[in-house]
Amino acid sequence: MDSSEHGSSVTSPGVAVGGTLPPGLTEEEAEEIQVELTKVDDEIQTLRQVLMAKERHAAELKRRLGISPLSEIKQNITKGWHDVQCSNAYLTASATLEDIGRSDAYKRTQETLSQAGQMTSSAFSTMGSAIRNRFGEMRALPYSNSGNSPSFKSFEDKVDNMKYKVMGRSNGESDHSPTSNNAPF
Repeated sequence: MDSSEHGSSVTSPGVAVGGTLPPGLTEEEAEEIQVELTKVDDEIQTLRQVLMAKERHAAELKRRLGISPLSEIKQNITKGWHDVQCSNAYLTASATLEDIGRSDAYKRTQETLSQAGQMTSSAFSTMGSAIRNRFGEMRALPYSNSGNSPSFKSFEDKVDNMKYKVMGRSNGESDHSPTSNNAPF
């Protein structure tokens, strides 16, 4: 049946704008395909509506069971983490990290870094003691007025304030450092 017999032109999405059909397709085949496409589109719309109704029903059942969205999220995260831990990639990476942790190179590096940390800590402690002793000697010198000079006091206050900021206050100190009012740090 020709569409021109009805007095109207049927335009389908498969037909080009100029009214020509794709090569190898007759007008009757194009009409059949158009009818089938319309049916499939209607079925898709029906399935979407059914799915939405089913999702609403599932949400209502979960609400009646006391399953909150938060508990669902927790359950999903727990399941996801379990799946990750059971995955080949995770198991392989875990085994590799365990092998590295048992290797001699790792142990030597760990020991070296530990020793370097201890030596650095010891060096800073020694340097701090030497500076403290030197200032004590300078203050105690009978022929030197440097321990009582304004410059020395200012420097001493800055060092005390720096110590307070780095080390924190000790049990007997107040919430504010003694020189926080005039310290530039």
